[in-house]
Amino acid sequence: MQSDIGSLLHKVSKDLDKISDQVLLERLGIGLSQFRVLLYLLNSDGVRQKLIAENLAQTEPSVSRQVKVLQQKGLAIVRRSVSSRRDRLIFLTQKGAKTAEKAVNILNEYHAPMFASLSPKEQQQLIKTLQAMREFIRD
Repeated sequence: MQSDIGSLLHKVSKDLDKISDQVLLERLGIGLSQFRVLLYLLNSDGVRQKLIAENLAQTEPSVSRQVKVLQQKGLAIVRRSVSSRRDRLIFLTQKGAKTAEKAVNILNEYHAPMFASLSPKEQQQLIKTLQAMREFIRD
């Protein structure tokens, strides 16, 4: 039973990622990977690329590729740190912040019918369960 739960959670996560990637590409021209970087920067602007990679559990080269895409689209800028010439600090542009907020709204709206299929009590229980699982993993 436990392996079935883990497998199902993995499949649901993978499916949500795939759908979210498609929706964001169609509506905003950014993929899920770029969205994750934007969202991180929305909450922690002006951070080292290495820190973004660590917090998103991605490699630095992967984050570097995403940042280049964001720069090309005018959603982020990169500056060298004044304290360490080797460090690259990533900042959101105004357009990047607006795009991140639009993306959150688009995904919430797109996934709303799925969550509406659950009763309010089931939604609260799902949130509580997922939070407990996340806390267990982080400890």
